[in-house]
Amino acid sequence: MKYCFAPLEGVTGYIFRNTYEEFFGGIDKYFTPFLAPNHDGGLRTREKNDVLPENNPAIHLVPQILTNHAPSFLQTAAWLADLGYEEVNLNLGCPSGTVTAKKKGAGLLGELERLEQFLDAIFEACPIGISIKTRIGMQTPEEFGAILALYNRYPLTELVIHPRVREEFYGGKPHWESFAQAMQQTTIPLCYNGDLFRVRDMQSFHTEFPDADTVMLGRGLLSDPGLLMKWEGKPAPGKQTLAAFHATLLERNREVLSGDRNLLFHMKELWVYLACLFTNHEKYAKKIRKATTLQKYLTGVDALFAEQELRTESVFGK
Repeated sequence: MKYCFAPLEGVTGYIFRNTYEEFFGGIDKYFTPFLAPNHDGGLRTREKNDVLPENNPAIHLVPQILTNHAPSFLQTAAWLADLGYEEVNLNLGCPSGTVTAKKKGAGLLGELERLEQFLDAIFEACPIGISIKTRIGMQTPEEFGAILALYNRYPLTELVIHPRVREEFYGGKPHWESFAQAMQQTTIPLCYNGDLFRVRDMQSFHTEFPDADTVMLGRGLLSDPGLLMKWEGKPAPGKQTLAAFHATLLERNREVLSGDRNLLFHMKELWVYLACLFTNHEKYAKKIRKATTLQKYLTGVDALFAEQELRTESVFGK
């Protein structure tokens, strides 16, 4: 099985990706948090830095683009092609209200005629391969049949399916029947994404879909960086490894972020997920979340490592 690392805005930038690869590895393909070009095709400096090859030297990286404007998509893809990229991923899965209100991300799934025009334009002129990360509709899973039929018209390099509709955000259970539908009705290479948090989740998915050969994990790896090691029967990383991973992330981010305040708020995001791997983590996570200085943050993190043990599996998502 091949493993992809899902993007998460504010967390899985190039420093995180490289550090995760160094400490844990096992990822076949990383996806960037989405690039959001303006109508002139311009990107923010932070977005450009995140995809520069020199900042991603040892990983297979696929940049992800969020837009509904074909010229912006094509200009960004051409720039990425000049950097040496051979694939770009179109985000049709983001459920954020600010995104979908602009008919971007999952919001474009509610207007299939507009989506068709957009796909016609980008597939006709894009200089590199295009994959898509999608949800299965806006309101109900029954929308997916028409969406999948549309995708089947194009030479996608891969279709990453998060089998929820936009209105579900990340709640409820993924609609595995929609992924089964895709396996029966398309020859596009498929990747499954959704709620793979623990080894038993991986096993349940493998049992249900023994022929599926690619999965994307995001929150599962953030809440348990050693999840794939456990799934493959390897020794799980201990507290010493996780502490070293955190310390390395901290120092590498310190080098590029301006001031302790920016560093503090950036590092806090990780503990929304990682704290769930520790016993009795709630009060420690609260202190980390409410820390107003970097020193208070570090005191909370150090206490969690010193006073609690690692669970055999994360409780994130329970």
